[in-house]
Amino acid sequence: MDQDVLREIAARREWRRHEERIRSERRRAQLRRALGLLFAVIVLAGMAGGVLASGTIGTGSGPGPGSQLGTPMAHAGAAAIPLPAGLPRRLAPQPTRYGERPAPPSEQVLVTFRRPPVSGLLWNIDTGQMLWSRRPTARVPIASLTKMMTALLVDERTSPGEPVRITRAAVNYQGSAIGVLKLGMRIGVETLMYGLLLPSGNDAAIALAQHVSGTLTAFVGLMNRTAVQMHLGCTQFARPDGFQDKGNHSCAVDLAALTRAILGRPRLARIVSTPMAVRPFPQKGGKLYLYNNNPLLLARYPGTIGVKTGYTQAAGHCLVAAAQRGSVRLGVVLLNAPGPPGTGPEATRLLDAGFRAIGV
Repeated sequence: MDQDVLREIAARREWRRHEERIRSERRRAQLRRALGLLFAVIVLAGMAGGVLASGTIGTGSGPGPGSQLGTPMAHAGAAAIPLPAGLPRRLAPQPTRYGERPAPPSEQVLVTFRRPPVSGLLWNIDTGQMLWSRRPTARVPIASLTKMMTALLVDERTSPGEPVRITRAAVNYQGSAIGVLKLGMRIGVETLMYGLLLPSGNDAAIALAQHVSGTLTAFVGLMNRTAVQMHLGCTQFARPDGFQDKGNHSCAVDLAALTRAILGRPRLARIVSTPMAVRPFPQKGGKLYLYNNNPLLLARYPGTIGVKTGYTQAAGHCLVAAAQRGSVRLGVVLLNAPGPPGTGPEATRLLDAGFRAIGV
């Protein structure tokens, strides 16, 4: 059968599933409203029974003998209406992690990919509502997206002008790097932060981690304790640079929460939205040129505000990106997205669909 026909059939099936999810959500909303009304009626009936049992209506007297305020008693042969013990608990809203609560049906989007990512999420950064998802809680390697947590901790514990000594471990890096750091150099924290988040420098990650905690082991411990404090239930770190896949994983929902934290720090928000930076450097004519790997910034996607790319063979192509139109900020997470075309076109399609659904 023709591939276009197969894709059309698959798209129609996905659309039917999407419509069924919307209908199910509406049915659940109607049930919640009905249960809420029932609960209100029961409460009012119970209060009325308590007032009658107290003997205060039409008598001007206080509680009758043996009665207690707030405890309905039998009166004139009528039994008090007991409240179902479990009802308030069932009606109470269930806790949902940031990024997991569905957006209103009108804002949810249907986007299908010929070669989809292993995991993904499109969400409203300010409300935490999910517009689109694919296995958003699947635990997968995240490569250099790890550096989002590294940046968060360095931002908390340093000032921009602090000098950082380049260690032997930093110059013996593996993978992506700034690439021109020399043993014993002293580089400003701010320059290394740009090197960490734009070209995804593993050498910068190692130097910053040792500067903050003394050793890489101590810094990784700090990363994992912070993940627990932030309720990142999918997340575990093994290194500050993400170069090692074993024991270094997260999920789209946790990365959404990390994105919100990054964009909530003015210093980090400024860095991750920068396409290119020129920073002071003790060699190379006193200037260091650093370029952002974010495909949305490279493509000049309108309103792009960050945040981070990643790649290892096990993690595949990974991207966390965010864009703003008007007052609406949307984020997208793509984990292990096959290439070509890679994460840029997929992120663009999702963001375009999300902004259209919201009406901006």
